[in-house]
Amino acid sequence: MHKIAFIQSCWHKPTVDQFKLGFSRRINELQQDQVEIDYFEAPGVVEIPLMAKLCAKKQRYDAIIVTGLIVDHGVYRHEFVAQSVMDSIMAVQMQLEIPIIYGILTAQDFMSEGRDQFYFDHFSVKGEESANACSQTLSNMMLLTAYVVIELLKLIFHNGI
Repeated sequence: MHKIAFIQSCWHKPTVDQFKLGFSRRINELQQDQVEIDYFEAPGVVEIPLMAKLCAKKQRYDAIIVTGLIVDHGVYRHEFVAQSVMDSIMAVQMQLEIPIIYGILTAQDFMSEGRDQFYFDHFSVKGEESANACSQTLSNMMLLTAYVVIELLKLIFHNGI
């Protein structure tokens, strides 16, 4: 059984919820319902890195999924938000050695006619794609763990410990 923390922002929640639905449906398909997912909501994407770090430090999750929507409303700061959130998430992943599947999207031209529906639909697809990535990552992590165990057993038997 794999334990997953799923963290999403609440800005544009109906759209971001589509990611959660797509992810949940697909990961249960791929892992044959052998996953347990804890769902967390952050007010916005800026709060996600800290929540991801706190989840990682608990050492009870095999993977963390993060998702949210950063919208370009014609204000330049969305680029700074996107970069700082990505950098922070990568730092957590590397420092605490837990896979974090990144599903925070920056929407360009979100306010144009029809774009809100495009992103609503697009988030479901991205959720499914993230589930594929998560499933592959979980398999890779299990394989790496198995390699370590095999090497330890070889060392034990070789040295007669």
